[in-house]
Order: sequence, then C-alpha cells, then structure tokens
Amino acid sequence: MYTRVYVEITNICNMKCSFCHGHSRQAKMMSVSEFEKVLDALKGKTKHLYYHLMGEPLTHPELPLFLSMAKDRGFKSMITTNGTLLQKRGKALIESGVYKINISLHSFEKQDRAAFEKYLTEVALFADEASKGSTIVVLRLWNKGVKDVQNAEILSFLRPILQGEWTENERGLRLRNKLHIEWGDRFEWPDKDADYQGDEVFCYGMRDHFGILADGTVVPCCLDSEGAINLGNLFSDDLSEILNSPRAKAIKHGFGSHRATEELCKRCSYARRFIK
Repeated sequence: MYTRVYVEITNICNMKCSFCHGHSRQAKMMSVSEFEKVLDALKGKTKHLYYHLMGEPLTHPELPLFLSMAKDRGFKSMITTNGTLLQKRGKALIESGVYKINISLHSFEKQDRAAFEKYLTEVALFADEASKGSTIVVLRLWNKGVKDVQNAEILSFLRPILQGEWTENERGLRLRNKLHIEWGDRFEWPDKDADYQGDEVFCYGMRDHFGILADGTVVPCCLDSEGAINLGNLFSDDLSEILNSPRAKAIKHGFGSHRATEELCKRCSYARRFIK
C-alpha cells in the first residue's frame, strides 16, 4: 500500500506564484464520474489523498462533494491551498470532512499591505475555526533561502489572532493541537530544459507515492508538472497494470539503487536531497 497518492482534481489556479513551475497542459477539471473512477481504482492502494500537483483545488466547484465521497470510502483527504478562497469555501471544506489543510502563506508575498493583511486575517480566522474541530491545519512558510521574506512580519501579525503555546520544534512551531506553522526550503522544479543534475538521485516516487493528473495520466511523483513521465491513463487503463509496468518498475528499482532512469529525474535537484 502506498503512503499517499497525489490527485490533481484540477490543473487550474487563480494565482501565478513566482515559485511555481506552472504547466502548459490543457485546462482541465475532473468530473464527478472521473473522480469516482479514481476512488475506485485507489481502493486498497492508499488511505491518504493529496489534492494537488498543479492547480488550486479550491477552484473546483465539486470539491466539497469530492471530500465527502472520499470520506465515505474511508480515505483521508489532504488539501494544499494558497488560501485565497478560504473565506468563500472554508466552511464547506470543514463540513465535508477534510482531514488536513496545508496553507502556503508564501503564496501571497509581495502584495500591497492592505491586501496582505486582509489575506492573513481570513486565513487565520479559518485556521482557528478549523483546528478547533477535527481538521489539522498547517500554515506553511516554504521560503528558506529567499531574500526579503516577510516571515517575521507574518508571525507577528498572526500571534494575537491564533492563541496558543507557540512552541518551537524541528519542523516549525506548534501553536496548539491540530494547528502548526511549518518551515521549508524553496526548491527548483524539475524540467526537461533544466540543468543536468546527474544520474545519482534518490526519490520516494513509485515507492511510497505516485500522482494522477486531472486528465487521468499517472505520473511517478508530485513534481512532474507537465506529465513528462506518462505511465498510462487511469481513465482508460487498469491502474494495477500501470503501476506494475516495466517502466514503472524500472523507476522504482532505479531509485532503490540511487539511479535515475528518466531524463526528468536526472534534472531534478530536489531528488538529490535524499541521497544517503
């Protein structure tokens, strides 16, 4: 069983963040019937669904229904969002039984002061309400190594709104039960035109996770934004056969021996972080 599967319910986003690779694929949202196929195919293969590769999941009008469908089938749903639509859609997410929400606060950097404070206030009020229920909320600041970040200002703004212990740990800050702030390094997305990084890599793709793009394309990891490593299509092919294809097995076995078998992986600096 896989630790998690990334399900891109939409590749459409309402922002253009400087750190995001983006994609050139046709705009697509999964239909209800397509998402049902995904859930049926993933039965027995994982318990945890992460609703992103590209795209902002809160732009999908059927997201609350998707969350309810997944919960009814025993899946735990994790959402990563830029947080800009939480004021409109946050209540529905909580009521639909979302298990965890990661909010990328670094998505809204460099905005004007009034808009930035409005955004932070809306995110904080949502995080406060959601975390007092059954939803885990993680506020992400994945911008280590970037100049002129606003992290200190953000923390100062949030502290009066989000009451708690605010204790440091290796990942960031624990504000209280089910509410956390998490640090992270900014990374470069792999790209076919990126610099060659070498064959020696290690990745958990195909070992504990894989991804499904909005059009059903199965990819080995959550950083394949363009679907360059197309292992097959879940909407037309059997998922078990896709995951056990010679190409998929070669990727997995290659990573096990710290060797990249795909050109995209040879250009992934992120995969070099895990070389042991």
